Amino acid sequence: MAGESEGGSTRTVVVAVVANLAIAVAKTVAALLTGSASMWAEAAHSVADTGNEVLLFVGLRRSTRPPDEGHPFGYGQERFFWAFLAALGIFLVGGVLSIGEGIRSILLPEAVESLWIGVGVLVVAAGFEAYSWHTARKQLRREARDRDRSMAEHLVRASDPSATTVFLEDTAALIGLAVALVALLLHALTGWAGWDAIGSMAIGVLLIGVAVLLARRSKALLLEESAPPDVVEPIRERVCRAGWVGELGAIHAVYVGPSDLLVNLWITPAPAERDRPAGELVRLVGRLRGDLLVDPAIAQVTITLVHEDK
Repeated sequence: MAGESEGGSTRTVVVAVVANLAIAVAKTVAALLTGSASMWAEAAHSVADTGNEVLLFVGLRRSTRPPDEGHPFGYGQERFFWAFLAALGIFLVGGVLSIGEGIRSILLPEAVESLWIGVGVLVVAAGFEAYSWHTARKQLRREARDRDRSMAEHLVRASDPSATTVFLEDTAALIGLAVALVALLLHALTGWAGWDAIGSMAIGVLLIGVAVLLARRSKALLLEESAPPDVVEPIRERVCRAGWVGELGAIHAVYVGPSDLLVNLWITPAPAERDRPAGELVRLVGRLRGDLLVDPAIAQVTITLVHEDK
């Protein structure tokens, strides 16, 4: 499952990079021809998206390096870091510049030229964005189904931010394209540049909202937030099924990479097992640890035995 997710994330990001690069070039040319503030906002949006997906791709490649002496749990958290940088890119390049372009359009209004070129570019861009969005959505739906989650739950709980970032970026892009199209047409029909400025600023606010959501999730993963209950509970059940386990005092599970868990357990042996020789208890602990590590989502397990004095 981990390998499939890795391959799916790479394909999702590569599709997004290619699509957004083509869209960014087309929107920039259209913005130059039309002079539309909304089109300039959309061009900035696509440039930001292209750069952000390059950052995600860097994170994907760097996160696959094997563990070494300096990083015994591997480099999985590289993906969280680069996803956080991508969120900052959406905020600064996409959101702030779009709002700035809207303000500039109010202060220095320009007439719309080559209207139908702008409309055509927006429609074609919507097709490219829709394909990238569909690719990310398909990966997320598959992961959500494997975890028995709804899509909404998986977007909040996913340990791999790559597909989530692409999906939310593309969702914002499709909404932004619709806003830009309406603003461009209203500007052309009414002659009032304010429509274009409103569209540009609306796109900026939308992008800032997406950036905040993505940054919060990446921050939580970087700070080693506890894995969600639907990940922890199956581990708890497997441990409690071991005949020699009397009580599972605590279980700490955090992500050290996408689908890579570091698990710490505090176990009290069952009363009948407490008089076993230490060597036998060590063997039981080792067997339980080995059984848990069969799960590809678990990178490391630490088990501490707790002895209650009666």
